Amino acid sequence: MPPEKAENLGWAAMQILQNYARCGVSMVGRGTDRWLQEFPDASADVSAARENRESQPSAVKPSAGLSSISPGAVPLPPMPLVALRSAAKTEKIASPQPVFSATSSLEIAEQQWLGPSRSEGERLELFAVLRQQVAECRKCEELACSRTQTVFGAGSSMPRVVFFGEAPGADEDRTGEPFVGAAGQLLNKIIQASQMRREDVYILNSLKCRPPGNRTPIDSEIENCRRFFEAQLDILQPEFIVCLGAVAVRAVLQTTESVGRLRGRFHRYRKAQVLVTYHPAYLLRNESAKKYVWDDMKLLMGAMGLKRPNAS
Repeated sequence: MPPEKAENLGWAAMQILQNYARCGVSMVGRGTDRWLQEFPDASADVSAARENRESQPSAVKPSAGLSSISPGAVPLPPMPLVALRSAAKTEKIASPQPVFSATSSLEIAEQQWLGPSRSEGERLELFAVLRQQVAECRKCEELACSRTQTVFGAGSSMPRVVFFGEAPGADEDRTGEPFVGAAGQLLNKIIQASQMRREDVYILNSLKCRPPGNRTPIDSEIENCRRFFEAQLDILQPEFIVCLGAVAVRAVLQTTESVGRLRGRFHRYRKAQVLVTYHPAYLLRNESAKKYVWDDMKLLMGAMGLKRPNAS
């Protein structure tokens, strides 16, 4: 195995295992054994790569975490599911494990979900714990002080499609359910016209709290909620994610590219295909954009193998 490949793979595995260990999840023995079994010829190369890296001034030390990976290294995905470690209910559910195969690279590893596929009962248990953590969160002081309640998400726990929006509005803040106002009613029509039912998909937002005055979420608020919505996605493991509007794009794809430039084709989040389209609230103000959303929904239906009506 080339030293540079061993270095990347070795440090990827080490960083993942150390992140679990720092969060109190006892996986180091199992993870290390599994990794070495799948890369039996890499042990010496990895050791040499570690010594070489530690001798360089710009090296990433084991305690540096994921935020300081040196230029040229492929960034690793976060570990949102370990936030569930403290709940007694999760003890009977297997902890998520890093996914590698004999032909993996870090690029491929980034496209994996951060845990195994779970049964409906396991997903509901994890969601119950995560929902409570969301309700107790006060990282965004302004939002925590002004909200009526948090809005976790709603829908099927076994969805093929997740619709990912912006933030709760006044109606959502009052009811605790996402997309129940005028924009939600339009979204229901879009889902129905796309040969799906609302109860068969999952709907969530970038933020779990309503911004005062329904203002646009700021970057720090999105980042504070990231551990929650990424954990939801890793539990649900949908085939498709539909980003509704620019804020959802910033949250899921982590780009400031416009909806107009990103729509009309699929992108990637882990193993899910991501479709970008306009937010229903935007359509209420700009009816001419409805034709673009319908084109996007027909693209989604085609990828899902559903009937694609010709009506526009």
